Amino acid sequence: MTALAKIHVLKSKACLDDDTYRDILERETGKRSSKGMNQVEQLKVITALQAIAPRQVGQTVAGSFAKKLQALWIAGYNLGVVDDRSDKAMVAFLRRQTGLDHHRFLQDPADANKAIDALKLWIRRSTGNQDLFTRDQSQPALYNDHRFQVCSHIWSELVKQDRTPVGTLTAYLVERSGHSDILQQTSSDWISAMNALGTLLRACKR
Repeated sequence: MTALAKIHVLKSKACLDDDTYRDILERETGKRSSKGMNQVEQLKVITALQAIAPRQVGQTVAGSFAKKLQALWIAGYNLGVVDDRSDKAMVAFLRRQTGLDHHRFLQDPADANKAIDALKLWIRRSTGNQDLFTRDQSQPALYNDHRFQVCSHIWSELVKQDRTPVGTLTAYLVERSGHSDILQQTSSDWISAMNALGTLLRACKR
């Protein structure tokens, strides 16, 4: 499937009307049509649409802790730790690490925490960043937001590669979301930013 075809598939999955779709295109690339976009622009649009389109995975994961586990797994993918972002790969990893079948660890609080802790430890060890997914009451609320922590770590890796798209992370987040203050970021804004930064980081590692 070409990138252009994928964009149209994701648009359909997200059930976007034409105006909303074109607003997203303009926000990501400055263009209101996918025609004539270069590869980088197409990837930006795909990342943005993936953040809002319903995900279809090879193995359905259900349970009261599913969303938290999935969010952590996708964070690991964006951080360059996880190679396969699918739920099937997540379940296989957690089964190896915890010995728990996925129905059990997605329903029982103690088992879910065991799975979540295993994921966090793996990500911290692989990134070398022990501050990821932690909280420090002496720090401002933003610094305790795990989504900001993920973005900050990816940004630091991009700085090392001299591949940051703009001067600062704050400027990047404000520019992407269209808000005047980083604290106004919505959940969708954070997801879109993490996915976009993850795409940039993986491109550096190719």
